[in-house]
Amino acid sequence: MNKNIENSIRSIPIWNEKIKIQNIKGGLTNQNFLIEENNKKYVVRLGDDIPEHNVSRSKELIASNAAAEIGLSPAVIYNTKGVLVLEYIEGTMLSTDSIVDKLESIISLIKKIHSEMSKKLYGQSVNFGVFDAIKHYAKFLKNHKSSYTQLLPSLLFQVDKLEINTSPYDIVFCHNDLIFTNFLDDGDRLWIIDWEYSGFNNLLFDLGDFASHSNFSENKEIFLLENYFEKKINDKLLLEFNSFKCAAILREAMWGMVAELTSKIDFNFLIYTQEKLAMFNDSYNKLSLK
Repeated sequence: MNKNIENSIRSIPIWNEKIKIQNIKGGLTNQNFLIEENNKKYVVRLGDDIPEHNVSRSKELIASNAAAEIGLSPAVIYNTKGVLVLEYIEGTMLSTDSIVDKLESIISLIKKIHSEMSKKLYGQSVNFGVFDAIKHYAKFLKNHKSSYTQLLPSLLFQVDKLEINTSPYDIVFCHNDLIFTNFLDDGDRLWIIDWEYSGFNNLLFDLGDFASHSNFSENKEIFLLENYFEKKINDKLLLEFNSFKCAAILREAMWGMVAELTSKIDFNFLIYTQEKLAMFNDSYNKLSLK
């Protein structure tokens, strides 16, 4: 472990006893550590603002506090610039296999995000319109002469079509990063973590993003939608869902393009970008055929 990071963690003023520090793997925009102090455990998240990804740690803190207040997420113990200390939840991250058995519980959790989070937000709120996020990435990539610049006109043309398919739409507070590893199972219930991309968005983005990360079949997507809305869905809603799912996949691909230019984390962002671009093209082509 980097000595400066270790010293930074040890200097957090909430410790009363000697602490043990263990790295938690994962996290492409922050670093996470398990802290043990006697019989108590905590998670320390280290990360600064990331303007190119519209990540604001102050807004992440607001969402984390709201999520903890309504029982969705672990409690916030301490925060300062670039540092967030959270209650440790003894549990396991979900996988694409375990999601199937937990799907009804996950749907309830997502509905609670959409219906209750906004009631507990105190401080500066933030929008996370996926189409605005994609256009932000496109401008960043063009300004930094990315190797993907030549793809941008055709991608933005496709984005315009997706935006037409979904407009106008209502917004709610969304998590905006519902990858299965952001769900924890403690054996009794599920928790959700990592609010750095959260903000007001259309709820179908969250559902489409979750479905794409989970590699759902079309039948599983229908199950997700019908159980979320508690009714049979019509063609209009299905078109909107699939359009938001396409946008969610493209947003991930462009996140990877930007990370190729800016991230110092040891991760193959090139492969990630190519995988997401292939997924987007496949999903968009299927959408166009319907």
